[in-house]
Amino acid sequence: MTAPTPSLKQFFDHGYDAVIDVRSPAEYAEDHVPGAINLPVLTDAERAEVGTLYKQVSPFKARKLGAALVFRNAAHHVETALAEFDGGWRPLVYCWRGGQRSGSFAWMLREIGWRAETVPGGYRTFRRLVSQALYETPLDHRMVQLGGFTGTAKTALLPRLAALGVQVLDLEGLARHRGSLLGHLPGGQPSQKAFETALIAALHGLDPARPVLVEAESSRIGARILPPSVWDAMKTAPWIEITAPLDARAHYLAETYADILEDGPALKDTLDNLRRYRGHALVDQWHELIDEGRRVSLCASLAADHYDPAYVKSRQSSAQNVVATHHAAALDDSALDKLAETLAAEIHAISS
Repeated sequence: MTAPTPSLKQFFDHGYDAVIDVRSPAEYAEDHVPGAINLPVLTDAERAEVGTLYKQVSPFKARKLGAALVFRNAAHHVETALAEFDGGWRPLVYCWRGGQRSGSFAWMLREIGWRAETVPGGYRTFRRLVSQALYETPLDHRMVQLGGFTGTAKTALLPRLAALGVQVLDLEGLARHRGSLLGHLPGGQPSQKAFETALIAALHGLDPARPVLVEAESSRIGARILPPSVWDAMKTAPWIEITAPLDARAHYLAETYADILEDGPALKDTLDNLRRYRGHALVDQWHELIDEGRRVSLCASLAADHYDPAYVKSRQSSAQNVVATHHAAALDDSALDKLAETLAAEIHAISS
């Protein structure tokens, strides 16, 4: 049984008891429908073997081997991951293009008695809908950008504002990157496709009638690129600017980037990439500060001599509609809590 061709909304509000991705683990890891579990009917190695057989020997022999492997793996899933489900269970199954893998698995589930359905076009249908929403269609959401020099605790303000009822889209959280040269996080970034899936899922959970706060970013967060629909909405969004003294920013950065600052050799290697932009003398000075363990001084110099000039240049290259500027004399928890309350009231006023 094949489900009706879904809209993007129906992928999130599908009404099934489970969504099962039967593609190989590598396909699933690159991207998948939000909430889908991976019950592969072919492993990565088996998929490669069947594909090679199809191209080099015979499509018939490839399909015969594929069928044996699919049903063998499917039987294992029935005995293990699916063992506890009763007869009323209703899963939605998909593979790459809604073909033999999902069709075979769903057939077996229906023969058992479960009400399994498949997605027409498989994962490609979902991916096409995501691409249309992020690359071809203007967003319904109204963005508000939170800007300011590096170290003004913009990222730390986001969860505080969310707790106060502000709609927040945490782009750096979705991209798993802190948005700067030193912004990489353990585990690395998601694929571009997975980033876009996380982005569309987050947008789906937000009310278009109310403003959405985003931290001001460039069009790229680490290696991930902001899709045009999101980037276009950000470029025309009103801008709230946060300022803070350099000393407060340096202490905040030293604490925020403590995990990176403690690995001196790796940090030096990273900063060496800036020699062509900031000159050897400045980078050598940073090396000395690393060797001396002067983390706050290092962060102050990185802010004043690298991040701030880059931010000013970026601001000059595009026009921002700055609707408010707030100065934070300190960036400790108490100060940020008070600033968040002020910002929340201001953002709520935008929607009224």
